[in-house]
Amino acid sequence: MDKKNRISSVVFLVFILAISLITGCKSGTKPPKEEQEVKLPENITEIKQDIDQAKKIFSALPSPLESAMLIKSAGANFDEKLLNPVSKQNNYVTSKSMALNLGVYTCDLSFASLYEQTNLLIPYMEAAKRMADGLGILQAIEKEDIDRLEENINNSEVIMDVVSQTFMNSNSYLSDNGQPATAATVLVGGWIEGLYISTQLVEMKDFNTNKLVGRIIDQKLSIDILVDLLNRSKGVPSIDELIVQVSKLKAVFDKIKITTGAVRPEYDQTSNSTVLKSEVTTDMTPETFLELSKIVAEIRNSFVN
Repeated sequence: MDKKNRISSVVFLVFILAISLITGCKSGTKPPKEEQEVKLPENITEIKQDIDQAKKIFSALPSPLESAMLIKSAGANFDEKLLNPVSKQNNYVTSKSMALNLGVYTCDLSFASLYEQTNLLIPYMEAAKRMADGLGILQAIEKEDIDRLEENINNSEVIMDVVSQTFMNSNSYLSDNGQPATAATVLVGGWIEGLYISTQLVEMKDFNTNKLVGRIIDQKLSIDILVDLLNRSKGVPSIDELIVQVSKLKAVFDKIKITTGAVRPEYDQTSNSTVLKSEVTTDMTPETFLELSKIVAEIRNSFVN
């Protein structure tokens, strides 16, 4: 087995484990097969190294649900105009556009559900379902999930579980069927949508005090992880196009310097414990932010138009 195929195999195994940890929800598992003697490959050490690297990639990259949670935790308000309208779903007919917008609609669904926009939940779940159907992974979004959403439209805990399950099941199905490029594309769509919504919600008059700016700067780490993820499927035309776009975004993130100060102990009254903290400073200017916001919007709009 060559290195490219070996990496693709282990990446998908770890991808599902990582998403399970990120979203905190259970995935459906197949019945265990009968035990049989398995001969370990000679390059087992290299495979373990690939697995360790894959763990770093997927555990550090935020899911669409996490992106939405970061937005809300920063105190930003909900704005429906920032979502990709479900009326556009008929426009997506290529595998790339459907995969990107499966990620986009899942992020939008997460955003709407966290802000308890119950009137948007079913339409956006249906849009995500349509994308999955077009990709041939309709079984990843079960009818029971739609029914459960309808029956618990005011139960945020159930809604979060359904959204998480939908995203994870889609990628789980892709992994079972050996489609690494498609799974990476879904992930890119959701991550870009979360970053787009975040940048659009920043009021420049409050730039220096806006908590959302800090959340956006945190994605400096994610962009490196995203490029690494895409490079694992390099050579696939649709992925190569995404690499070019994401690399432009990375070039702006690279202008931002993050400095971490000395670590100091600090007592936390809430948890009644002492925690270690350090001051983090950044030199991102309003000009750099506006450049970042512009490129994110251009990439996102190329996904949804």
